[in-house]
Amino acid sequence: MALIPSIVNWLNVKRLHQINLFRKYPVEVQNEQLLDLVQFAGDTFLGEKYDFASVRNYQDFKTRLPVQTYDDVKATITRLRDGERNLVWPGEIKWFAKSSGTTSDKSKFIPVSNESLENCHFRGPKDVLAIYTANHPETGIFSGKGLTLGGSHQINNFSNRSYYGDLSAILIENLPFWAEFLRTPAAKIALLDKWDEKLSEIIQVTKDENVTSIAGVPSWNLVLIKHLLDYTGKDNLLEVWPNLELFIHGGVNFEPYRKQYEKIIPSQEMNYLETYNASEGFFGIQDEEDKNDMLLMLDYGVFYEFIPANLINEENPPVFSIGDVSLGVNYAIIISTNSGLWRYMIGDTIEFTHLFPHKIRITGRTKHFMNAFGEEIIIDNAEKALSVACSKTGAIINEYTAAPIYMAEHEKGSHEWAIEFDKEPEDLEYFTNVLDHALMAVNSDYEAKRYKGITVVKPIVRKVKKGTFYNWFNDKGKLGGQNKIPRLSNNRRFVEEIIEIDKKLSK
Repeated sequence: MALIPSIVNWLNVKRLHQINLFRKYPVEVQNEQLLDLVQFAGDTFLGEKYDFASVRNYQDFKTRLPVQTYDDVKATITRLRDGERNLVWPGEIKWFAKSSGTTSDKSKFIPVSNESLENCHFRGPKDVLAIYTANHPETGIFSGKGLTLGGSHQINNFSNRSYYGDLSAILIENLPFWAEFLRTPAAKIALLDKWDEKLSEIIQVTKDENVTSIAGVPSWNLVLIKHLLDYTGKDNLLEVWPNLELFIHGGVNFEPYRKQYEKIIPSQEMNYLETYNASEGFFGIQDEEDKNDMLLMLDYGVFYEFIPANLINEENPPVFSIGDVSLGVNYAIIISTNSGLWRYMIGDTIEFTHLFPHKIRITGRTKHFMNAFGEEIIIDNAEKALSVACSKTGAIINEYTAAPIYMAEHEKGSHEWAIEFDKEPEDLEYFTNVLDHALMAVNSDYEAKRYKGITVVKPIVRKVKKGTFYNWFNDKGKLGGQNKIPRLSNNRRFVEEIIEIDKKLSK
């Protein structure tokens, strides 16, 4: 099968050259993307409102359009769903990706145009393979099939003219026919709505397949793998799929799951590659497997802007384009896209790890943090501190969520962590102490608030039973896909729901 990767590499020569161009010339490529977007949308309602025809540069664009959140564009999206044409993007938008709703219970419906499908959502996976095969010219990935685990896939009608569902369902519905020969399971199984039924069907179909790659969210893929191993009676995944060589992952930080994957896929030849894809677009690819960052993909019909995350609530926060960003700053991402999202704040935060080429790592969400006492703990802080605690205690974490314990009349503030361990620490008190000190090491604000316990005392770590988080997802109807519980919150709702489920499981 060496012929196939050779053909793929030959076809990818032009594409790899294009990627190298935006590595070297990010500002020029992004400016070209912006002008292409405003020119293409010039005759739309929004294009005429903001006179896109006269936009000549980023400064023109920046001074005319406000930064927007979903609440700002919700009414327009409702009109798009009803079939109204030429509002924010030429023609009619047929597809809407229903978000996982991690910021609130209310679902968001993100427009997905034909141009976005072709030039962004499908371009991303193609580039993943282009980059991977360039890094691994002797790969055997094309000798078998790729298994992609999505969520509960169901396409629903808004009207006779528009449809909504998980992004993964929309992508499957629009895949070219030949893609079915490269992937497993078949679309009819991948589109099953009931999670448990789908898991069973996937196991039956794929246990005898030659699966060479898997893709999806680490937590949900672990659920599938553990069910598969239980069903087959095998000790590790290579006994089922001996030619498996690549896991393409995204959605949540992979590091808390790495040890579990290394245990169930015991091979030094196994490769792990992170991607940054969302309902709004496909944004990043890990192009160097020994580096924990991703190349920001700059020519997918997406124009990027960035606001320092600690300033997003100010009246007129500074907004930067790709040429003006700095290393080590926590930025909120603003995007303008070929689906008609304009200066839209998606809710993710990132940090640049390298410039020219521009590489990023995801640090969290604009609304997912703990700041009850001025400590400003973001998800990146939590992940680093938990990694230290696990390393020093030998613990392995499946899932977690945390929230403040607010000050009472005679009580100081603290944080409460509900953690489901795959491997529990022998001494939970020591784990808690390490976590506390690691948080102080990565966050000076937390360190200041913890000084002598004057404002905030040592956190409480609650060990919950295995299956607690799965039951939470099941109760919420959020099994599978990109669904995830908020890791951090100023609201105690999620922690208390998890603790309540843990109590029920204890009975």
